[in-house]
Amino acid sequence: MSSIGSTPHDRRYTILVSDDDPGVRRGLQLLLRSRGYTVSGYTSGSALLADPRAKNADCVILDYRMPDIDGFAILRHLRQSGWSGRAIMISGFHDLVLARRAAEAGFDHVISKPVIGRAILDAVGQHSAQSRRKH
Repeated sequence: MSSIGSTPHDRRYTILVSDDDPGVRRGLQLLLRSRGYTVSGYTSGSALLADPRAKNADCVILDYRMPDIDGFAILRHLRQSGWSGRAIMISGFHDLVLARRAAEAGFDHVISKPVIGRAILDAVGQHSAQSRRKH
């Protein structure tokens, strides 16, 4: 099995999921792992940011509202540290204003909760296919 720290040519596409709802987080982890992705889950944005492996992830899936830090702040911290991967926001508070803010902040997709598995798989599939073409 591959790890986050392996070279780009021999590792699987790596996704980090940060959501304070254990059911959502675990469901996404199981769904994405079943499709062959390497997935790590975090109960909070602070936990994701504290993991030194985060800088090597290909994609993050971030909840908009969490108790400690929101998805916008997490992505801002990652970008400031030089991370250039893909970002997907998930939210139970989705509307056009949030979608516009998310796009301006650098999110590639915004997906409404309850999360629909097909929407996540389609978004991640687009990103991982682009990544494979680059390598």
